[in-house]
Amino acid sequence: MDVLQLDVSGRPQAWITPKEAAVLYASDGIAWTLGDPVVVLRGGMQRSSGRQSRIEVHPIVAVRGAVPSRAWRQTPALSNLKLFARDRHLCAYCGGQFTLEELTREHIVPTSRGGRDTWMNCITACRACNGRKGNRTPEEARMPLLYLPYVPNLHEDMILRGRRILVDQMEFLLASVPRTSRLHA
Repeated sequence: MDVLQLDVSGRPQAWITPKEAAVLYASDGIAWTLGDPVVVLRGGMQRSSGRQSRIEVHPIVAVRGAVPSRAWRQTPALSNLKLFARDRHLCAYCGGQFTLEELTREHIVPTSRGGRDTWMNCITACRACNGRKGNRTPEEARMPLLYLPYVPNLHEDMILRGRRILVDQMEFLLASVPRTSRLHA
């Protein structure tokens, strides 16, 4: 289970471990939290009181001060796992749902014809459809797209990274995902 780290304004920054979050708590680096504590980390015994130190880690933490991140301004990195998750493991040509092993990254405009490896030129396709389309555009192959590609926003990208996301974290992230996103389906 990872903790969703935000900047103080609520923009997602990273997935961090509970131990990394504990360092932020211990150094008074947490501005606010969301959700009920999900992990309790116990430390040493205090000499004066004889009590054991403990830190309750919340699933979402906002970090004080300026967090150096330009992630919210950049296009998320494209990977097959995130692409297949964005497209819900559905082939854009035949509409079938497939396992990871049966899927490929398909370039709408083939790279050999100047197409780029970007979110807007890539869709998910089964191996059979990808082979059938070959080095042609969908129009040339007479294989119309069943859905259009799009660039995920930062909140969608945090979901697409394939983590085990807790309910509180998912609700927070989905609140900033456009209603038109396939992640709402």
